[in-house]
Amino acid sequence: MAEPSTDTQRQTLPSIEQEELRGISRTVAEIEWLLLILVLVYLAFGWPQPDTEPALSMAMFFYAAFVMSFRYANFYKDESRGKIAIETVAMIAFITWVLWITGGLASPLLNVYLLVVITSALTLGKTVTLAEVGLIGLCCLFLDWQVGGKDMGRLAYWGGFAAQLTPIVLVAYITTMFSADIRYGLHRAKLLSETDELTGIYNMRGFAVIATRLFAQAQRYDRPASVLMVDSDNLKQVNDTHGHEAGNHMLRHVVKAMQAQLRFTDVAARYGGDEFVVMLPDTPMRGALEVAERMRRAIEEAHFATADSRLPCTVSIGAASFPEHGRTLDALLVRADRALYQAKSGGRNRVQQATASTPTTA
Repeated sequence: MAEPSTDTQRQTLPSIEQEELRGISRTVAEIEWLLLILVLVYLAFGWPQPDTEPALSMAMFFYAAFVMSFRYANFYKDESRGKIAIETVAMIAFITWVLWITGGLASPLLNVYLLVVITSALTLGKTVTLAEVGLIGLCCLFLDWQVGGKDMGRLAYWGGFAAQLTPIVLVAYITTMFSADIRYGLHRAKLLSETDELTGIYNMRGFAVIATRLFAQAQRYDRPASVLMVDSDNLKQVNDTHGHEAGNHMLRHVVKAMQAQLRFTDVAARYGGDEFVVMLPDTPMRGALEVAERMRRAIEEAHFATADSRLPCTVSIGAASFPEHGRTLDALLVRADRALYQAKSGGRNRVQQATASTPTTA
């Protein structure tokens, strides 16, 4: 695993989120220009009243100026969902202005509100979408009121108004449901790609993302951090004697005992085969050795049994700490792995601290 520079470490996770938001923002920009094109098409081919053409042209000019200045004048250094929310509210204001000019709720452009609803549902979530549907409802009431001649105190009026608003509400509901399902599926796929299927803890892909961030924080604020390499002493024997299913059961047993000794801020992952790695943020070597010893003892004392026998279960552990054993995450992993090798060579079922003679470069 190649160690990125400090600046890269600091920017890894934010850049992932920013890349997603930039993609969403580009889509919103396309929708904004599509909205302007629809109004332009209506202006060119919809035969609006001659006295409304200047007002329509003015509305398009001001909205285009807003889009260009808001999007291209760099008012916001980074993309955010708040920025997208402001843009969708501006879309509602523009559409309402256009509908006011072109006949209110009788305008052929009424369904353009659906562009806002779909944009919000796909990018901003249920709560914001519900709020914007409510805002659209108020705008529709305003448009109906400004036409005049309707008795808003009658139940029949509200029934007709609800019928007009129902398609917008249904589109909002269906789109947010689809969006939630898609996001859940993507989250689940990401989780599976970063999780070891057998033990349920992180695989090395997931560990690399989280450990890189934690180690960057340790470097930035000059805080201690430690790495433990943990290896099962008995897996090969169990596999040879009792089969791989018993060996899998032993690995899950080891992980369960390990996790019982860790804080929620610690990160454990399966390094490969019967070897595991643990990242201990804000933990100097003394604390790491205490955690490793508790872990070793808990695994040794926990009862592990197959269907017909009770089996010994121990681990060997190597420990290395930042900054004394290395100033990169790769260097700590190398040192902890060498310390683990010393622990296994020295008799197994023991904890070994990395030595100062181990090279400090990855």
